[in-house]
Amino acid sequence: MYGLHQGVHHFNSFDGVQSLPLLLSQANIHTGIIGKKHVGPGSVYPFDFAYTEENNSVLQVGRNITRIKLLVRRFFQTHKHEAAERRGKEEGNERANGKGEERPFFLYVAFHDTHRCGHSQPQYGAFCEKFGNGEMGMGRIPDWTPEYYTPEQVQVPAFVPDTFAARADLAAQYTTVSRLDQGIGLVLRELRDAGYENDTLVIYSSDNGIPFPNGRTNLYRSGTAEPMLVSSPEHRRRWGDSSQAYVSLLDITPTILDWFSVPYPSYILPGSPAAPVHLTGRSLLPALVSEPSDWLTVYASQSLHEVTMYYPIRSVHQGAYHLLHNLHYRMPFPIDQDLYVSPTFQDLLNRTRLSQPTHWFKSLEQYYYRARWELYDARADPGETRNLASDPSYSTVLESLRQRLQKWQWETGDPWVCGPDYVLEDKLEPHCRPLYNGL
Repeated sequence: MYGLHQGVHHFNSFDGVQSLPLLLSQANIHTGIIGKKHVGPGSVYPFDFAYTEENNSVLQVGRNITRIKLLVRRFFQTHKHEAAERRGKEEGNERANGKGEERPFFLYVAFHDTHRCGHSQPQYGAFCEKFGNGEMGMGRIPDWTPEYYTPEQVQVPAFVPDTFAARADLAAQYTTVSRLDQGIGLVLRELRDAGYENDTLVIYSSDNGIPFPNGRTNLYRSGTAEPMLVSSPEHRRRWGDSSQAYVSLLDITPTILDWFSVPYPSYILPGSPAAPVHLTGRSLLPALVSEPSDWLTVYASQSLHEVTMYYPIRSVHQGAYHLLHNLHYRMPFPIDQDLYVSPTFQDLLNRTRLSQPTHWFKSLEQYYYRARWELYDARADPGETRNLASDPSYSTVLESLRQRLQKWQWETGDPWVCGPDYVLEDKLEPHCRPLYNGL
């Protein structure tokens, strides 16, 4: 997971990174982004067509689904107009607009729903669920038919406290989920109306789990499990199927490069080990042909969310087992600003302070202070409530996953590979040197 890019957090990629939009642009593919960008620097992530929080209100380009619809339409109009102009120049015919002359396109629509906004725009509600609903002072989004839910209607995830405050919080998020859903429908309609429905790969996913305790900013399954829907007009055989393959967001770039037949270049980042940069994900296109039998492992890492939230975690999920390594486990797990002010977390704090039942599967102290190693059997214990790391009967599983995780860290040049009880010495021959710090 990347840290936040905006404001004081200033999380950026290295200047030499060969990003997806950069590679596509170099391959003469028309690129566009609408909505939340949240990455930098701009030279590494260039887009030909860009309407993001960098040049617009994120409410307008990320939550106003009518505005998003019109921007998608403008992108396609610009795309067609560019092809017409190019062909007109080549043939001396200004009316020429043959679709065969268009270059390929990549459009990234990043909705800001269903993020919280109670910390930044509280007048619109905890999730900006009131924004554009037509009430006094809220404005109106013409294409949105708001759907409302009561606290009694929501299904509370097992990892969220089952309290009235949390239920009301979830109900507000449900309303923004419905706005997102209607917005996706508008985008797909624009794709169809522009004539690209039958030759466009469509991918839908999310960036993290929901912003509730044990969710986003955690590497538990509740913080990393995301939707992944892929629709390809060239792979109709598995339309409507579901897959049990383990995939991650690391697979999106290889998938899109594969779709466009664009190779990933060999290059080395300044100051990095001599090994060339390589993608650790895989193309998902083969899974659209047949169910993979050996896609059984995914990795995840996080070092910080907000700049003050330093808490490095690495994890590997293989088959039934999920291992997490909390490197700074003696520190309390940090809480992000928007979760802290949320009704759910404030209610949890108050109940803890007053020694009242929290209706949660763990205590706040257990949430803050974690074991260094956490091992879960995700099939027998999908809620990840029982840490098996200290159970002798799982010692073989634990050691196997620890070795696999460290191997992945070495392969990806992870500077935290030796922490917290060793320090990485990589100037000559990379190896871990002991700190004798009692860990």
